Amino acid sequence: MIPLSSDTESRPTEAMRAAMAGAEVGDEQKGEDPSVNRLLQRVCTLLGKEAALFLPSGTMCNLVAIKAHTRPGDVVLVERDAHIARAEAGGAALAAGVQLEGLAGDAGRFDVDTLFSRIAGTRLAPATHAPPATLLCLEQTHNYSGGAVWPLASLREVADGARAQGLAVHLDGARLLNATTASGDTAAEFAACTDSAWLDFTKGLGAPLGAVLAGSAGFIAIARRYKHAFGGALRQAGIAAAGCLHALDHHVTGLADDHRRARDLAAGLAAIEGVHVANPVPQSNIVLFEVAGHDAAACVDACRQRGLGLSAVGPRLRAVTHLDVDDAGIARAVEVVAEVARGRA
Repeated sequence: MIPLSSDTESRPTEAMRAAMAGAEVGDEQKGEDPSVNRLLQRVCTLLGKEAALFLPSGTMCNLVAIKAHTRPGDVVLVERDAHIARAEAGGAALAAGVQLEGLAGDAGRFDVDTLFSRIAGTRLAPATHAPPATLLCLEQTHNYSGGAVWPLASLREVADGARAQGLAVHLDGARLLNATTASGDTAAEFAACTDSAWLDFTKGLGAPLGAVLAGSAGFIAIARRYKHAFGGALRQAGIAAAGCLHALDHHVTGLADDHRRARDLAAGLAAIEGVHVANPVPQSNIVLFEVAGHDAAACVDACRQRGLGLSAVGPRLRAVTHLDVDDAGIARAVEVVAEVARGRA
């Protein structure tokens, strides 16, 4: 199987497994796991933040951050197709008691005027009637827009505008290092625009478990309480943290190869009659496309029968490159989609 349905399908390499097997461990919940502590320090340095917290998943990072930044009944502003709004099972409402309000965007981005218009709308009614907007969540890269990268200057403008209006700013950094690879800007430059940010190690970086949420010491102290309340207490978590450290040391440079392969895949798909590529020049590692005359879910099944794993996002198919897919896999993926598009058995 050529695993292109998501970069979460990436698997730990033998070298990463060896690093995990040899990890120093301790009680993470007590702050005594040396491997976790090394990882937290690395991420603080990488993001330019004061403190950090190791969590099992990126979704839990978003959930804990939203809870720490808000009070029940608050409004959290997000781009309407953000992962927080579309793919986290309503967790923000369930655990934090907040309302998510989606802003209209283009490729996952919106401008400061759109933001200000929405903030002003919450303040037209008397304060006793309108829930306050207290948090803005941004996503870098934007999953459902084909891994689109939010340019640093415009992200900074929107984040500064939100902060000027009294909102906290949180960055969903599931693929933040894809954004830095594509843009040449640093993770710290993106994170400096925000009050909290996180990195995921289970996507293009190939680790089996783990994400790190970072922010001020005061924010992380609050977040640690919610980490525990939401069942995120960990013990000998250094086994997982060692995989994340290995990824930082050995897998970040490979993201550029993933991006090149995504462009190669998009070009190959665009040359097939009946295939429309929504992002013909992918900015990172996600390709979105449609096959004329084929329902997306049925197309996923047909491709899977031929050894190609894809996912369906509404009417579109999604292919995500990562370290487990080489050039030969990309070439075969194009062949499989061509077979399906032409209706060959």
